Amino acid sequence: MKNAYLFLLLVLSFYSNAQIKGTITDEKGNPLPFVSVFEENTYNGTSSNEQGVYQLNIKSVGKNKIVFQLLGFKTQKIAIPTEKSTFTLDVKMLEESYSLNEVIINKKNNPAIAIIKSAIASKKENSEKTARYTADFYSRGLFKIKDLPKKIMGMKVDIGDDMATNLDSTGSGILYLSETVSKITFEKPNNLKEKIVASRISGNNKGYSYNTAKSSTYDFYNNTLEFGINMISPIADNAFNYYKFKLEGTFFNENNLQINKIKVTPNRDKEPVFEGYIYIADDSFAIYAVDLDIKGYRMKNEFTDVMTLKQNFSYNSKNKIWSKNAQSLAFNAGAFGVKFSGKFNYVYSNYEFPLSFEKKTFGNEILSFETNANKKEDAFWNTIRPIPLTIEESSDYIKKDSLQTIRKSKKFMDSIDAKNNKFKFMDLIMGYDNKNTFKKHSFKYNGLLDLSSLSFNTVQGHSLNTGFSFKNWNEEKGKNTSINTTINYGFSEDRLRVMGEYKHQFNNQNYAVLSVSGGTKVNQFNSNEPISNFINSISTLFFRNNFIKLYNKEFLQITYSQDIANGLNLNGKLEYSQRKPLFNTTDYSYFKRNDLFSSNNPLNPTDFINAGFDQHHLTKFTLNAKINFGNKYISRPDGKFNIRNNKYPTLYLGYEKAIAASEKKYEFDHFNTRLTYDLTLGNKGVVGFNLKAGKFLNADNIAFMDYRHFNGNQTHIGQTERYLNVFNLLPYYSNSTNDSYFEAHMEHNDKGYIMNKIPLLNKLKSTMVLGFHTLAVPNSKSYSEVSIGLDNLGFGKFKLFRVDYVRSYQNGYTGDGVVFGLKVLNVLE
Repeated sequence: MKNAYLFLLLVLSFYSNAQIKGTITDEKGNPLPFVSVFEENTYNGTSSNEQGVYQLNIKSVGKNKIVFQLLGFKTQKIAIPTEKSTFTLDVKMLEESYSLNEVIINKKNNPAIAIIKSAIASKKENSEKTARYTADFYSRGLFKIKDLPKKIMGMKVDIGDDMATNLDSTGSGILYLSETVSKITFEKPNNLKEKIVASRISGNNKGYSYNTAKSSTYDFYNNTLEFGINMISPIADNAFNYYKFKLEGTFFNENNLQINKIKVTPNRDKEPVFEGYIYIADDSFAIYAVDLDIKGYRMKNEFTDVMTLKQNFSYNSKNKIWSKNAQSLAFNAGAFGVKFSGKFNYVYSNYEFPLSFEKKTFGNEILSFETNANKKEDAFWNTIRPIPLTIEESSDYIKKDSLQTIRKSKKFMDSIDAKNNKFKFMDLIMGYDNKNTFKKHSFKYNGLLDLSSLSFNTVQGHSLNTGFSFKNWNEEKGKNTSINTTINYGFSEDRLRVMGEYKHQFNNQNYAVLSVSGGTKVNQFNSNEPISNFINSISTLFFRNNFIKLYNKEFLQITYSQDIANGLNLNGKLEYSQRKPLFNTTDYSYFKRNDLFSSNNPLNPTDFINAGFDQHHLTKFTLNAKINFGNKYISRPDGKFNIRNNKYPTLYLGYEKAIAASEKKYEFDHFNTRLTYDLTLGNKGVVGFNLKAGKFLNADNIAFMDYRHFNGNQTHIGQTERYLNVFNLLPYYSNSTNDSYFEAHMEHNDKGYIMNKIPLLNKLKSTMVLGFHTLAVPNSKSYSEVSIGLDNLGFGKFKLFRVDYVRSYQNGYTGDGVVFGLKVLNVLE
């Protein structure tokens, strides 16, 4: 009742304020979007929508002057009548007339250089003025699709019934529309606290929008801005290494301050740079506005054609602060003839600039929602929304919100399910899904021809996987339960293996998960499984290389994990297993049939009689901890969502205890730790670290599968985006140990910093990768690798390949090779 009363007072307070609204056009009557509209010398403002329509709530009626500001047009300042609480004010804006002194024509005296140098020299002072603030924040996000074809590469596009109702006959329409109103508290460089007051998504009554302040803090006073990679600011300390500048003209704003319009042009096309215009105030050399493009290939995002970032700043003569009042980020993207576009509009208002914040102002929670933030009625939104909806956006809300009631009904869901659940003969081979959306459960049959289900190895011959699964879920409570069975048949050994798993997630708060599994399967001696079934099948059938080594495992396992504190997750596992040897059962391959396969013994590939271990059973307890230092999180009514703090590393601690073995010699203790970290070097790339160490106790005679194995690679095929967990020329079991060990992996990706500057090679739009890997175990010389490679290689928009040259050392030079990275294999596996 108390909350309802406060909400009523809030709504009534909005209605008691004055409201100015109207349409803004140019001299020819064309609507002008993204016009900043604000009260003079206040932080109360808004922006016009795509149709030039605006509305501005004024808290007190009096001697108000409203400022209309848009790049390329003369700023207007209009006094409004004091006696009216609601007032319509249509505005016609005139194009700005720029002046250009004669000296500018002289190429030897480029005044833009002096202005940019002054802006760089003054940016610390200007940045400090807005280093701490609180503000009201509004954002609106829109995604659209255009000309979605019926088929892509000969395959029918299945868009689903929900999406189909959002598109017109040409395959065009709004895919996503959302709004957010929040209170933000911010302190540079990255302390943020945001409280969502209202959130809305078209056609989704949950309304937990993702377009928040966290993703909109683009600050050109910083040397770099994050857009997947670090883009260079036009007023970075080293800006002249990346840009050419030209003063295109000057004009005077509503406060008679001279504004310099400077064209920003990249020195080199492939660098992570902006292109467009930056406007600098002449007296303080503060940013007045930006209108800059970001080409997709410059930020290593080939699917994006171009992004356009615009920012408008307003000046408050009382505190002499230029503050950002409006921002928009628009993009165009596409592939296979499908075109996407999107736009995010942001409005900042009601700033306050404290000299400092209390110590406990900022914590690990960076975003939270007020109660019923997603339940606000239209009356609330119509009053508080600073940017009016366009006709298209209004229609989208009306259409999707009305359809939502129908789509959530049992009758509608059952009709859609009935259509999708129809069983066809080919489903016996390709797989089958049966879903009950209303009751929130599904059944799946995996089929027989999934690429991940077919494989070949010398133990099983051709192997086939299939299986069944059942799942039910409750999004609001964060619960889900699944039951899975996997059926494996090896044709050469003529053996069937079956596994089953029950898994239940209790909530989305601490992510407590219980899993019980058991059955029979073939296991690699290295439980990390460094050799994929797909790569091994190709290697065996075509090149007669038998790298994978397998044993039979019958097991019962119980696992439980949960977050026990912010940034701390514990995982415990208790497993009973019986391990049995396996031997080659086939000599088949496509080529080189006169060559012998190696045996299945990882200790001696020429021994076809002994397996490398005796049959035994063992009970093993494992406890692992994962610590994300400085972990941040978002609190929503439907869960807690962790966000790793990139300033700090992630630490893993593990303990493994083997007990109740068939023979005492198989029991052991194993302590291990791992630390991972990504160090960002500004615009010079990222250095990744993965450091591991461990120690076995009482492990002199343990079984070989319990050794510490290291991820080698003898196939010369890389399957991951980064090589921070693999030695690319190390034989798979050559350095396995049951004693102490240390391994380190380091990789520097220049993100184009070097490659963008090399003629011809920069046309590849690739990145250079330098790697170093080392391994130390007792009674053996340390093993090391160094590598240099090119990443982000491919064709057109598809950058799926990587090539590395690697040299290895162990008591001197041991060999070299080329590793071909196929990141597409992650999808196939």
